Amino acid sequence: MGRSRYTFTETDKPHFLTCTIMEWLPLFIRPYIVDHLLNCWRYQQAHNDLKLYGYVILENHLHFVAQAPDLSKCLSQFKSFTARQIIDDLQSKGADKALQRLRFSKRAHKQDRVYQLWQEGSHAEMVYSESVMRQKLEYIHNNPVKRGYVDLPEQWRYSSARNYAGMPGLIEVQCWYGNGTQSVPGCIPTQSVGTINSGDSVADLLGLHCLSSPSLT
Repeated sequence: MGRSRYTFTETDKPHFLTCTIMEWLPLFIRPYIVDHLLNCWRYQQAHNDLKLYGYVILENHLHFVAQAPDLSKCLSQFKSFTARQIIDDLQSKGADKALQRLRFSKRAHKQDRVYQLWQEGSHAEMVYSESVMRQKLEYIHNNPVKRGYVDLPEQWRYSSARNYAGMPGLIEVQCWYGNGTQSVPGCIPTQSVGTINSGDSVADLLGLHCLSSPSLT
C-alpha cells in the first residue's frame, strides 16, 4: 500500500494542519529556529498567495489553519525549506545530540538525506464551515492555556491569538471574524468561510527546564 503524506480533500480550501518534529524533540525553544518557520510563511504569503488564518507554535510541533491555490504544494515546500534551514543551523551551532536523534529516527525510505526533521503527514482537516473554523481557531489559541503555559491565549508569543486580541503579532494573519468586519493591527479582516477564497523566548514562556519531555502531544 502506498504512503499518503498529506490528505487534502480540496487543495484550494482552508485546512487545519499539524506539523511535528521527529521524536517530539523540543527544537522550537530556540527563537532563531522559530524564525525560520515565520520567514517561510512570510515568503509564501508574498509569493504563493498563502492565507494564514491562525497558528500556534509549541516546543515541538505547530498547528495552523491556512489556504492557498495549491495548499498541498505549499505545505511540502514549507517542510522541505524549513528542514534544510533548521538542520543547517543545528550543524553550525554544534547541536550534536539533537542531530544524532534526527539521524537515528530517519525513516528507512528517506534515502535522499542524512537527517529527517519532520514527522510524515500533517493530519489535514478541511475547514468546510464557519463553525469548524471557529472550533479550530479556538483549539489553536487555547492550546498553550490548556497546557498550563499561560493564563490567557494572547500571552503566548508564538500564536495568532495576539493578532486577534489587537496586540502586535510576529506575522500578519488573515483574521476571521465570522459575520463581523472588525479589523485590528496585524490582521487582514475576513468575514466568513464563504468569502475566504478572495523579547521573550519560547524557553522563558515554557519554563523548559521542567517541560522538555518528548511525551507532550
